[in-house]
Amino acid sequence: MLILNGTIHTMDGEAIDSGFVQLQGERIQAVGHMSQLPAGAEQEQILDARGGHVLPGLLDIHCHVGLYGAGMGVEGDDLNETCDPCTPHLRALDGVNPLDDYFREARQAGVTCLLTGPGSTNPISGQSVLLKTTGRVADRMVVRAPAAMKFALGENPKGAHRKQGGGPVTRMATAALIRESLTRALDYHLRWERAQASQEEDGPEFDAKLDALRPVMAGKLAAHFHAHRADDMVTAIRLAREFGLECVLVHGTEGYLIADYLAKEGVPVITGPILTDRSKPELANLTMENTAILARAGVQVAICTDHPETPIQHLLLCAALAAKAGMDEEEALAAVTINAACIAGIGDRLGSLTPGKDGDVVVMDGHPLDWRSRVTHVLIDGREVERT
Repeated sequence: MLILNGTIHTMDGEAIDSGFVQLQGERIQAVGHMSQLPAGAEQEQILDARGGHVLPGLLDIHCHVGLYGAGMGVEGDDLNETCDPCTPHLRALDGVNPLDDYFREARQAGVTCLLTGPGSTNPISGQSVLLKTTGRVADRMVVRAPAAMKFALGENPKGAHRKQGGGPVTRMATAALIRESLTRALDYHLRWERAQASQEEDGPEFDAKLDALRPVMAGKLAAHFHAHRADDMVTAIRLAREFGLECVLVHGTEGYLIADYLAKEGVPVITGPILTDRSKPELANLTMENTAILARAGVQVAICTDHPETPIQHLLLCAALAAKAGMDEEEALAAVTINAACIAGIGDRLGSLTPGKDGDVVVMDGHPLDWRSRVTHVLIDGREVERT
C-alpha cells in the first residue's frame, strides 16, 4: 500500500508537505517527500490523499469502551465491581465486549488503539487492557494485557461500598487501603523473588490479588491513579514513591495548580475529559487551559475522552479544544498520538509514522485539528478498515 500526496504528520519530526507513506504487510516501510518516492513504488496499491492530511492512528489511553454498553442497563454495565473495595485481580479483558458499537465509531473517527479498563469506585479496581479497535474476538485485538493497574483516589471510592458494609468513606481510608494492599503485595513479591533465587526456600501461598500486584511492585506494570484534585494527585505520587511504583495520573483536573511540582516529579498526566461539566465537587476548578499549562511546564501529557463521559469519537475535538485553549498544535496532536503511545508503554509500536512501526494510519481531508475535517480512510496493521 502506498499513500500519496498528503501532508504527513509523522509525529517523530517535522510535518512533510506533499509526502507519502509506504506500507509493507502490517508495518510502515518508508515515509518521505514525494520527491523521495522509492523506484517502482507506483506498482503498489495506491491511496491518493488528494492534498489531505496523513497521521498515525489515534490513541485514547483512558476510556471504558466495551465495558459500559450504551442503553443496555445492568446487562451492559461491567465497569465497577462492588463485591470488594480492592480487586487488583480483575482483568478488563474478561469483561470487554468487542462488539460494542463504540469500537466502530472510534475506528471511524481515526482511533485505532485504546486503553480500556474498570471504573473508579474501587481504591484498586483491576487491570486495564490495550486493544486495537478492529475485530470480533478481544484476544485477537490485544496490544498489551495487562496494560496498567487502576487505582482511584478522591470522591469516587468514598462510600461506594457502603451498602456492602465495607470500603472507605474518607480520603484517608482510601489511601490506607491502598497502602495496606501494596505493603502485603511487596512482601508477597519479595518472598516470591527469594524463592525463585533459592531452591531451599518455599514461595508464598498463592493469592490472586497479591499475585496480580506483583508486576506493579516489580516496576513492570504502571500504576494509573484516578485523581482530579491537586491533593489527590500528591497523594498518588506519595504512595508511588513509598513503594517504587511507575506512576501515571489520570484526569489531573487541578494539575495546572501544581504544574511545576508535577514536572519536577516527572509524572505523566492523562488529561480529560475536557468536554464535560462540573458535575461533582472535585471538578469545581475544571478549566480548558489545564493541558496547555501542564505541557508548557514540561509535563508529559496525553488527552483522553474517559468514554462514555465524552464519546470516544470526539478525541480529536478534545485535542482541538486544548489547542484553542493555548496548547501548541503539534503538542495537541502528540497528546493523542506519540505521547499517548509512550505513556502507555507502546511507543516502540504506535504513535508515529516511523518505519518499522505498526501500519496504523489515518487520512483526513483537512487539518486534523479543524473540527470540519473528515476522516476518509483508516488503516490498522496495514489493512484498510474504514473508508468514507
